[in-house]
Amino acid sequence: MTYDIIVKNCWVFNSFLKKFVFNDVAIKDGKFAYIASNIDSESAKIIDGNNAYMIPGLIDIHMHIESSMSIPNCFAYSVLPWGTTTVVADPHEIANVAGKEGILFFLSQKTPLDIYYGIPSSVPATNPDLETTGGIIGIDEVKDLLDDPRIVCLGEVMNFHDVCYKPDSLSANIIKICKEKRFQMPLEGHCPKIDGEKLQNFLFQGISADHTHQTYKSVYEKITNGMFLEIQRKSMTQDVIDCLMENNFYEYFCFVTDDVMADKLRYGHLNELVALAIKMGMPKEMAIYCATFTPARRMHLEDRGAIVPGRIADFILLKDIDNFKIDKVYKRGIDVSTLNYEQAINIPNKFLNTLHCKKANIEDFKIKIEGNKALCNIMAIEPHSTFTTHQQRWLNIKDGILDKDDLVMITIFERYGKSNDIAHGLVANAIKESGAIASSWAHDHHNVLVLGTDYEDMVIAQNELLKMQGGIVVVKDHKIIAKCILEIGGIVSSRLIEELGKDLENVREAIKELGYEHDNEIMSIATLSLLVSPALKISDKGLVLTKEQKIINLVEEVR
Repeated sequence: MTYDIIVKNCWVFNSFLKKFVFNDVAIKDGKFAYIASNIDSESAKIIDGNNAYMIPGLIDIHMHIESSMSIPNCFAYSVLPWGTTTVVADPHEIANVAGKEGILFFLSQKTPLDIYYGIPSSVPATNPDLETTGGIIGIDEVKDLLDDPRIVCLGEVMNFHDVCYKPDSLSANIIKICKEKRFQMPLEGHCPKIDGEKLQNFLFQGISADHTHQTYKSVYEKITNGMFLEIQRKSMTQDVIDCLMENNFYEYFCFVTDDVMADKLRYGHLNELVALAIKMGMPKEMAIYCATFTPARRMHLEDRGAIVPGRIADFILLKDIDNFKIDKVYKRGIDVSTLNYEQAINIPNKFLNTLHCKKANIEDFKIKIEGNKALCNIMAIEPHSTFTTHQQRWLNIKDGILDKDDLVMITIFERYGKSNDIAHGLVANAIKESGAIASSWAHDHHNVLVLGTDYEDMVIAQNELLKMQGGIVVVKDHKIIAKCILEIGGIVSSRLIEELGKDLENVREAIKELGYEHDNEIMSIATLSLLVSPALKISDKGLVLTKEQKIINLVEEVR
């Protein structure tokens, strides 16, 4: 056989031995063809690895392109240089905004990155009685999407309550359809703080993976009950890594990014998790194995994830393997640095100018109530997760207006023009300075979220957001100090990641300037509206106890 390319003199990672072997690698038609020592072919292009380490391209099987605030075309050119050559994206954010049409818009974009998709299983994340979304993915949409070969899994099933206790619910019926039409297709899960009998009930429904925040205890319980874990950055504590290593759980997990925003994407992607795992003591061979082979196997992507004959020639060359510093990335045998970026993407008008809510005034943010004191339900932010705790506090009523004291007002405006509802809440551990933040990037329903300590600043932020038709605005002392425009559906942009990332970095710094303290300020704010994340969140319908899936009043009692 003649070969197109021969990569010579490399320490080649063998996924089946889980070790490096010094060899040459021949490539033909974009696939690995022959792995041996001293391969010769007169017509082949020679790449001298010069004793570098050669590993398969990284595979990220749980992520959201919308978290980069970008579209697939722009996202692809940002992650390829970091060694990510295949992703499985769950497009439930664009689906919440634009339904099946939003998913098809993503699917229509041709990229050098191999992008597979999961069917969004929870659009809306709960149900229309608890939140208003721009689109709904129902049984008919699921049936249509299952016919597309780029669909490889059911995206994260978030509505634990409906799946386990309401057999006739939409979520339960979507699972049933997937089992009937593609019985071997992986069903992905979202089950934070679910354990014991409830966890096993979730598994009994056929959902066999989880990507949420883990602990030593949850890792051990979930894996020993047959669940595959997708470990993202916030789960990479020393206890979790030790649990995976001590119990030799390497076959039952992989690393995933879940959410990497534009400002962070400029500096790394899945490669950062592999480097961190090695730094935390995981053998480099196993860290690589769990970012290449196990994710490919989980998604039945049998044509990649290993450097063996017949598999796609996606690979990385590294000289400094201990620090996981990437030198070169190849996609189907082509150096990704030689790929030309094509920015010309036709954005249909239906995905532009999508914020259809009223222009706020100061009165919209005041909570009018008669009495002297009110017992209020409060959302308290946790600094190291997207969870909140549910607290209660007595607050004074002054001149018929609730005095929020040192708390922060949060207001949600229904943005799809369906109800024009406005809902209020109060937040602890948020902004400490006078100012406001307005965002249409509010998981998962993406209604307009306004968070602030000053009513006038809240008005300025909300009005500017409507003028931008999507994104994030930060206001301090009645002046806009940072903004990031997300013009497509109010949640993504067609701008290059470098430009988008700079704007987002400015927004992040401005939020910090207001005194917001969190490991990920932007995601923390966005998930104050995520109704499947513990414990108290908010939508355009009101405050929601997420475990019970129940709306509660902001004011519990008045005296």
